[in-house]
Amino acid sequence: MKEHLQDFIHYMIVEKGLAKNTVAAYERDLKHYLLFLDKVEQLSSLNEVSRIHIVQFLGHLKSEGKSAKTIARHVASIRSFHQFLLRDKAVEQDPSVHIEPPKMEKTLPKVLNLTEVEALLEAPDTSTSFGQRDQAMLELLYATGMRVSELTSLNLDAVHLTMGFVRCTGKGNKERIIPIGTTAIRVLETYLQTGRPNLKSKKHATEEALFLNHHGKRLSRQGFWKILKALAKKANIEKELTPHTLRHSFATHLLENGADLRAVQEMLGHADISTTQIYTHVTKTRMKDVYTQFHPRA
Repeated sequence: MKEHLQDFIHYMIVEKGLAKNTVAAYERDLKHYLLFLDKVEQLSSLNEVSRIHIVQFLGHLKSEGKSAKTIARHVASIRSFHQFLLRDKAVEQDPSVHIEPPKMEKTLPKVLNLTEVEALLEAPDTSTSFGQRDQAMLELLYATGMRVSELTSLNLDAVHLTMGFVRCTGKGNKERIIPIGTTAIRVLETYLQTGRPNLKSKKHATEEALFLNHHGKRLSRQGFWKILKALAKKANIEKELTPHTLRHSFATHLLENGADLRAVQEMLGHADISTTQIYTHVTKTRMKDVYTQFHPRA
């Protein structure tokens, strides 16, 4: 069964052109699934898999305390895998056809208010090269709404400061152009002129990454996450803060100030506008909170 998984992963990378993190999630889910089929259900071939085996696996995930979101992701992985096997004529039927993902509660994304955003953006110590880098990363994230994986994968040639835009590659290797404002441009100029040269190392002199770590190599997503946690603590932000929070805040603040939903969708790189529409619910919720807090008759 493992060789079929490798064929599927190869298909996802080469033919579908999915992002590394997406492929890694598929692989992780399916390894879990195949292990269950082997050890628990004791199946020796994927042709033996029936609907009941998949249902048993999903029940197993639930008994492990997995969330509805995690189980739904497993369902999507299993469906894609079995559809691939059927197309590839590796099996005679698709047992996942009538498997429904669990219903999920819609949770609104957590966002920072403007005061919290300003406190976070001012938290880096810009008297140091690392502080200049950190401020440039935060300003660019808030200015563009990029995913952190997109931010850390940027190269020097992706940023066009004189034209005022950044070019990034998102999910499915889709490229998009996002405008950046004067504050982000100014902070990036400072980082590129004085901060980044000090972070370069002779060992990695040809490194093309925009944001460097203390070894002079490309900063990782995990590295950014550690930096963000430290800066949030310094800024006294008590909300749960993740790298995605700035992306959520970017979209919400744009819509609150009258931006067009389609334009926000394009900047975020959402394939479907329904994904972007959740931010309209956030703005309505925040509007209600403001009304309740400040209206004398609320």
